[in-house]
Amino acid sequence: MKTEAPLLPGFRLDQTFFGLSPKDRPKLHDLIFDLVWVGEGRWDWNTIYNMPVFLRNFYVKKLNKMSADRKQQVEATKQSSTSKKTITKPPF
Repeated sequence: MKTEAPLLPGFRLDQTFFGLSPKDRPKLHDLIFDLVWVGEGRWDWNTIYNMPVFLRNFYVKKLNKMSADRKQQVEATKQSSTSKKTITKPPF
């Protein structure tokens, strides 16, 4: 004999909180670690953890853009240095 209450159509007893699942925790903590590490002491873990998500995403995008720009600048510098003629030692 069934002792549970009947479920009404459209009434679900699933989790109603729209949040992070346990499988998302490593991704969140990687993000927090990266922001704290790149922040070089400007932020602490607690500040980043309690920061609104939209603001945290803003800083991540900004840091990714800065990193891409720096990488592009290094590659341009490497190419310009390889295109220069090499200096040869004059004979004595």
